[in-house]
Amino acid sequence: MNYDLQTLRGDVLGGITAAVVLLPMALAYGVVSGLGVIAGLYGAVAVGLFASLFWGTKALISGPTGPMAVAMAVVVGSYAENIIEAFTIVIMAGVIQILLGLIKMGRYVAYTPYSVISGFTSGVGVIIVLLQVLPFLGASSPGGGTWGAIRAVPDAVASVNYHALAIALVTLVVTVVWPTKLARALPPTLAALVVGTLMGVLWLKEAPLIGTVPTGFPDVIDTHSVLQHAIGSFQPALVLALLASINTLLMSLIADSLTRGTHNPNRELMGQGVGNIFSGLFGGMPGAGNIPATVVNARIGGRTPVSGVLCALVLMSLVLGLGEYVGEIPHAVLAGILMKVGWDIIDWRFITRIHRVQREHLVVMVITLGLTVFADLLSAIMLGLIVAALVSARQFEYLELDSVISAPLLDISFLADEEEEEDGEPDLDSMLALLGGDDEDDEDGDGEPDALDSMLALLGDDDDDEDEFDPFSARCGLVSFRGSFTVASSNRMFSTISVDIRDHEVVILDFSQTDYMDDSAAFVVERLVDVAIEEDTECIVMGLGGAVGASLQKLQILRSVPKDRYVEDMDEAKVIAKQILGI
Repeated sequence: MNYDLQTLRGDVLGGITAAVVLLPMALAYGVVSGLGVIAGLYGAVAVGLFASLFWGTKALISGPTGPMAVAMAVVVGSYAENIIEAFTIVIMAGVIQILLGLIKMGRYVAYTPYSVISGFTSGVGVIIVLLQVLPFLGASSPGGGTWGAIRAVPDAVASVNYHALAIALVTLVVTVVWPTKLARALPPTLAALVVGTLMGVLWLKEAPLIGTVPTGFPDVIDTHSVLQHAIGSFQPALVLALLASINTLLMSLIADSLTRGTHNPNRELMGQGVGNIFSGLFGGMPGAGNIPATVVNARIGGRTPVSGVLCALVLMSLVLGLGEYVGEIPHAVLAGILMKVGWDIIDWRFITRIHRVQREHLVVMVITLGLTVFADLLSAIMLGLIVAALVSARQFEYLELDSVISAPLLDISFLADEEEEEDGEPDLDSMLALLGGDDEDDEDGDGEPDALDSMLALLGDDDDDEDEFDPFSARCGLVSFRGSFTVASSNRMFSTISVDIRDHEVVILDFSQTDYMDDSAAFVVERLVDVAIEEDTECIVMGLGGAVGASLQKLQILRSVPKDRYVEDMDEAKVIAKQILGI
């Protein structure tokens, strides 16, 4: 890509606008995380700056997000006994993200089913809304996550602070009804922040305020203390790392769709990891790809990491001198903003079509949403992925079983000599002569040809020739594996085909049209061969080659089949089958 003046202009406008959009969310998410507003600002600067410097997605703006704020609130409430331990968890999460990028795990996030993503994002939206009910009414949060907030609602309603309620309502209304024409010049969240703050400063002064916020460059966390808490921080850090990675790479896909670009998922993970390490070192909350800021940046014209770096620098300049003004912002203002943000995070596109969604996918979505709200985020994603995998496996089972052909090969069509058949059919002229009758063939003297004797003679059923075959039997069978086969169909495939194998003296295992076979399916083939050996059924392997053949040979799946039973096509299989049957 050639970087010209027009690209620079788009990056400058996109970066500045993204900073304006990200500022109120950084303040609000800092409060939600339990680390305070300044942690939200430090996180926006550190994660945004380093993720852009080590860019993997060109137009992505990184910073505090709803999922990360909720996850950090859980970490602070459940795992961190002191603030140093909380920031150690953030640093360890960054380290894990770098490791995930180095082992190239980033590409697998794209395989996350939409039902899991929808349930998770909707659950995060619901949590944000529920957690803001108390500050919306002018009450302080009692802690305890979602359940704690729900239990505290009756007391908050009974002792509502009407100044805070009025500010929160006006702030919420501004974010909802702000004209679209003005949104490009002044984003609705920033407009709501200004309006709500002015109401609190000038008229409704009894609403609780954020309070004193430090300014200037942050102090670096004591690295010795970080090392002391590093081992014990692994579990919650893994939660943050996985959530941040999923959050970021899903946002990267959105950024690609807006800019028509392609991102490097593993490089993006490493950049985000570096950003979270520095965020933790400087007392910031963890971050990930921020969708509102990214969308605004891309639509304004941001196309390179320059926009992300500029966004972080703008926020840094605000951090250095904004503290005395931030302290005058009522909590109710941030509650009103977050109410709208949480509502928008909920996946209404999926929910409004819930009556049209397949039942299995709906179950996955509901389970993920419920666990996100009432349990913990990692359990929600993990169990959601497991249930989604089981649902997908069931669908793959049907598709894969339809690709297995197990059919008997009639002796009359498969084992007949060429002079007695044409394209697998008995000689038509001989059959017509037989059925048409001939007085000279009337050996019984009843005026009719001896049809049974002639038919049997034609088909080769002659008691004097023990090497001929019974035309009405199927001593050979064909099992053809066409397509791909995985663990999804393994058990059903064995139970179905093993019954068919017992009915034949020879079975031909056809791999000529097999595209892929995982280890589970491969070992099913071995079990089928074992069944054939137990039933004295001889095996012929046909068309084994390519990656499938190499995999089966490496696993020694077909070691019980003699090498002279490997053939290339059906003609060779017929020759071997005749030799086995003594024909």
